[in-house]
Formats: sequence, structure tokens, C-alpha cells
Amino acid sequence: MAQQAPFQFLPLGAIIQSFLVGKTNIVQSFPKQSLYVSHNAPFFGETIGRVANRLSNAKISSLNGRSYQLVANNGVNALHGGPVGWGKKVWDGPTPIGIRTVEGLQGARLEGGESVEFKLRSEDGDEGYPGTVDVSVIYTAGTQREGGKEVRVLGIEYEVKLVGDEVEETVINVTNHSYFNLTGKDTIEGTEVTLCSSHYLPVDEGGIPTSSSTGTYSGVTANQIFTLGPVEPDIDDCFVVDPSKASSIPIDTRQEPLHKVVTAYHPDTKIHLEVLTTEPAFQFYTGKYIEVPEVEGVKARGPRSGFCVEPSRYVNAVNVPEWRGQVVLKRGEVYGSRIVYRGYKSLSGLMLSRFTFPLTLPRHIQFLIF
Repeated sequence: MAQQAPFQFLPLGAIIQSFLVGKTNIVQSFPKQSLYVSHNAPFFGETIGRVANRLSNAKISSLNGRSYQLVANNGVNALHGGPVGWGKKVWDGPTPIGIRTVEGLQGARLEGGESVEFKLRSEDGDEGYPGTVDVSVIYTAGTQREGGKEVRVLGIEYEVKLVGDEVEETVINVTNHSYFNLTGKDTIEGTEVTLCSSHYLPVDEGGIPTSSSTGTYSGVTANQIFTLGPVEPDIDDCFVVDPSKASSIPIDTRQEPLHKVVTAYHPDTKIHLEVLTTEPAFQFYTGKYIEVPEVEGVKARGPRSGFCVEPSRYVNAVNVPEWRGQVVLKRGEVYGSRIVYRGYKSLSGLMLSRFTFPLTLPRHIQFLIF
């Protein structure tokens, strides 16, 4: 009998439904697509767009020589593309596109590399955003074998083009909103985390940066371990990889070096996670507001049942002159970015096995449509 593939995706939101390390699914999920429609207020696994994170007062102050009023869905602000952002829409796909590599990935050769693509057309006026755009998400799955351990690798590549003739420019900021839980239990307590930077964007009570300058996050030292407790640290902030580059981030970062922004490990399960990206920033969120009831035999998920790492451009960048070049996509240009996840068990807790999958499916990938 064929065993479950390490990665599973859904057409709704091009969602990452499963990321297996050993037998543990390290992403929060639902067993079928219909439950994401009815219960996914926290955005489990979704592709977020057109604009990830928040826009101040649900407004684009200046684009195409005018302002645009969006739908407020997070207090007075717009969050994650609006009430029906890209994570709430059904995409075309998955379409198998053959074997690909993950550029810039260090370490052992990537085995596998099976890739699938999801596509979506977002029309002019979608959730208030200007211009018709075509967006593509490519998932590339494989394995690295390093020192006897099996490392599961998932590469994500985003591409967006302004294809309509309605406007000359639009705004784009795409990410994935998976919640990770390495504990095999109800909460992330005991997870040991490192962030690559302590530079962050200080924000007001609504999560909007208060200036174009970064601050130093109290309690976080770059590349030093801190442990997630039952309620502290309570983090929901955008960390910046290199503040000196804020005004020079290209609209397409795919050729930028992959930078390891977050590592996480849990001593009980021996599961490790690494998040790498070409993006200049990442939101790190410890899940304070998760509230999902028990549904169809799946246990309720509450606060701190997962943590998010959301590589992206700066929060509210389109409304900050020094940052707007990060997110303004003009006609003829291409928006692009990449994220890579690496998950594995320490050798002391590792049981290696080879899987046999149905011949009709790639070895590392499975598609589920309900």
C-alpha cells in the first residue's frame, strides 16, 4: 500500500495542507477543502495576496495618480488582501510541470524536485485593488540526505504580472501563511527558535509601522536561541533582514541569495524547521489569536497552536515613500519571490524509510480535492 506523500496541496488558496516530517504533519490543517471554507479564519496554509499583512486605514494613498479605498477587515486596516483575498479563492491547478531544482539551496543534492503550478487571474477591482494580474505559485518538493538524515525540502516560487490595460501600476506583496507546530501536541510550548535579525518595524496598536525607521526588538538577539513558553514571548512583528537595503529591494527578488531567516527545533520530537527566503523581511507570529473549534473529529485549535513565518516585503510599504518601490508593480515588470522550507529529525530521533507512491503521482507530492 502506498504511503502518504510528504506534501499535499489544495486548489483553494493554493494551500499547503500537509508537510510531513516522519509521521508528523508540522503544519496546521483541515482534512478536506470544504472545512477551510467554513473554518479557516486564521489563514492556515494560504497563499496571501494581493497584499500580505496590513495596509493603513484600508487605503492605497497614491497609485496611478489617485487613491484607492479597500475593504477594512482588521479594525480600520486591510489585512491579507481583504475578506476574500487570494487565500480564499480557488486556483487553477495543480498542474505538474516536471522536475526543477531549488536555486541557491546549500548542502546535499536535491533528490526528487517534482514540481506543480497553481495559477490565478485577479481581475481589476478585486477586493478594491487596481489592475488585472496573473499570479503563479510553483511548489518544488524533494529530499536532501545529509549525514544520514533525510531533509524534506519544499521550494515556493511566486510570480505576478500586470496583464490588464486598466492601469499602469498596481501593488503586490505575496507570502504563505502556514502555521508550524513541531511538538506533536496542542501548542508550540518548548519550541526553540532563532531569528536571523533583531531589527523590526515598530508598529501602532493596529499593526502599522509608526515610521520608516527600524528598531531593535527587546528579548530577541540575532541568531541566538529563545524558547516559546505557554504565553510568552508573544510576538506578531515584522523583522527586517538588512535595514540598509530598504530603498533598493527589487520588485523581483528571485535572483537574490537565499537567506536563512528562522530556525526552530523541539527537543521532544527532535523535529527541526528552517525557513529560507529571498525576501527582505518576515512576519513572525506566535499564534495568540488562533481560535478554531473542534470540527469533524479534528481537535480544536487555540492560541499558540502554531507559529507563522511570513517572508514578504515591508508592512504598509505602498504608503511609505522610502519603501513603496518594494511593492509597486508596473506594466512590463514581473514581481517575483522565493521561500524554502527544510524539515527534518535529529539523528537520535530519526527513522529513515523509503516510500513507494502511486505511479500516477510524483514521489513527494499529492493533490487532494474535496
